[in-house]
Amino acid sequence: MQLSNQAIGAIMMALQESLMHQSDIVPVFQGFDLEDSNEGLVVTNPPTVHVDSEESCESAEATSK
Repeated sequence: MQLSNQAIGAIMMALQESLMHQSDIVPVFQGFDLEDSNEGLVVTNPPTVHVDSEESCESAEATSK
């Protein structure tokens, strides 16, 4: 059994969200609902990344310096 590209994307989104908000990723992984498909495991409830406009502006300013 292997991960589908969709599941890998879901993991990457979870990692990004965890890094941006400095939060624990374990509960996100524990909450994943997985299904087996022809392409491999699929996450049926992938996470979404929430970005505040102020946060993204601060991040852009920090990287431009």
